[in-house]
Amino acid sequence: MTQPIHVSLLAIPEASISTLHGLYDVLGAFPLLRGLDDAIPADPPFRVEIVAERPGPMVLAGGLQAVAQRGIDELDRTGIVIVPSVLLSAEGWKKGRYPALVAWLGRMHARGAMLCSACSGVFLIAEAGLLDGRTVTIHWTYAGHFADLYPRVLLRPEQPLVVSGERAELVSSGASMSWHDLVLYLIAREAGPAVAQSAARFFALQWHRDGLGPYIVFEGRRDHGDAVILEAQRWLERNYPVPSPVEKMAQRTGLAERTFKRRFQAATGLAPLAYVQRLRVEEAKRRLERTAEPVDEVGWRVGYEDPAFFRRLFRRVTGITPGQYRRKFQLPVPAG
Repeated sequence: MTQPIHVSLLAIPEASISTLHGLYDVLGAFPLLRGLDDAIPADPPFRVEIVAERPGPMVLAGGLQAVAQRGIDELDRTGIVIVPSVLLSAEGWKKGRYPALVAWLGRMHARGAMLCSACSGVFLIAEAGLLDGRTVTIHWTYAGHFADLYPRVLLRPEQPLVVSGERAELVSSGASMSWHDLVLYLIAREAGPAVAQSAARFFALQWHRDGLGPYIVFEGRRDHGDAVILEAQRWLERNYPVPSPVEKMAQRTGLAERTFKRRFQAATGLAPLAYVQRLRVEEAKRRLERTAEPVDEVGWRVGYEDPAFFRRLFRRVTGITPGQYRRKFQLPVPAG
């Protein structure tokens, strides 16, 4: 009999119960799936437990209760640790709240464990100092806050899954439901791709093959403290379709165009033209989701007379074509 890999799902009060229990259900479901597909191994590949600082019930972020089957003091070794997504308040992630968990993560990593995070669970692993100089992904809404706390970690929030580390032992998944990518990756890695495909079919899990670019909502940075640039941003949000918006913005500020462009990029992190393009694509996404306007008309309404250029730009920003975006995000008509 093959010895199953021990998986520790780490529960903390900020954790999302849907991610925690979703991972638990899928990784622990192999005895139930046996017989449905020849690919499912006779011996379950994983032994899954919910662990926490102390065993017992715990109220999670949404107010629902999870039960930790073991405390970390009972575990000297584990094969895989997964920190599920966490829901943060406006104050964000607070360092230093879980020193025992951080120390335990360091010990497990040193003893050969794979450390995985779903979405914002990466905050806790980063606190252990194990991600410095490594690349990870995270929900894009938390990316700025994460970068402020852990500037030595490289961020790729547009990626649904990132594997790094000398042993490929540091695995992070991006926004919310990309825990599907994480769980399918772990199954494929430890039990084989045919087993992962079988689990994906049974649970209707999806790989986010197009990346997370289509899901990211652009919001220009506003906390930069440059009042002149902030006023230009506000004007642009109302007037982005106009011809030559960068020149018009510069004229309104009274700054020389070269000076304006330099200050704009320093304040927002984007060149003015790139900022305009992101605003236009964001409005195009909304129109593709909510209207039946032809793609070329959508491009014209947001400021592009050349349909081919609009389509190329849209794909460069989102990773998919306007037509693919509409099929992905426009609400379907239910059968019947």
